[in-house]
Amino acid sequence: MWCVLVYCTGAAVLLYALYRWVIPSAVQYHGGLALIWHDVIVERLLDTLTRSTRPQRLLAAVQKNATRGDPRSVVKAIDEFCNHNEWAMNVGNEKGCILDSVVSEANPVCVLELGTYCGYSTVRIASLLPPHAKLITLEFNPDYAAIARQVISWAGVADKVHLIEGESGQWIPKLKEQFGVKTFDLVFLDHWKNRYLLDTKLMEECGLLRKGSILLADNVICPGTPDYLEYIRNSPRYKSQYFKSYLEYTKAEDGLEKSIFLG
Repeated sequence: MWCVLVYCTGAAVLLYALYRWVIPSAVQYHGGLALIWHDVIVERLLDTLTRSTRPQRLLAAVQKNATRGDPRSVVKAIDEFCNHNEWAMNVGNEKGCILDSVVSEANPVCVLELGTYCGYSTVRIASLLPPHAKLITLEFNPDYAAIARQVISWAGVADKVHLIEGESGQWIPKLKEQFGVKTFDLVFLDHWKNRYLLDTKLMEECGLLRKGSILLADNVICPGTPDYLEYIRNSPRYKSQYFKSYLEYTKAEDGLEKSIFLG
């Protein structure tokens, strides 16, 4: 009896150590393995065990640890949750600092974000915008959008944000009519990677980019957007710069591509 108890206890400790430390340490330098582990295996396991979703758990961490009306505390709460509890596909703090720098330098008054997820980058961007600016953020998944609305509200930046639910390919042609947009000063691409190139060309066709408009694309290395990079780096209509960084909350290489539309 005691032998069985000791064996079971030892096995449980070993499994916990593998889950909590060994496997995360082993995959943190390999982007593909990190995504499979964190974004597939762990997420499904925790969803089953807790009967909740990752975005719901992230929201709970924000409501528990962040100060209402303080966007920086919301960002900090999410980063701490993702660093110490559970990985999530936000832009993360390393690349988030690059995002902050680009937003601050551009000082945009009209911003488009493709891919809201839980609102992390939305909050980072909105908190740096001038009072009269507006940020339109587009999210395909209605469950993510519902969480994002609460995170954005908790951060106190809802007055600057218009969150749209739907497909980017359907909404981009309607943005001028629906929101009175002429052109965007800054576009942050962080949605489906196979849509980066398609939606960039669609924005060009719809006249949503002006001379000087900035496209900032996340995850161009991991998972990767080779067709987008080939186009944006070789087109005479853009001047591009790569900012090397890491896949969110890992040590695997990733980066942001900043591209200025030349007209």
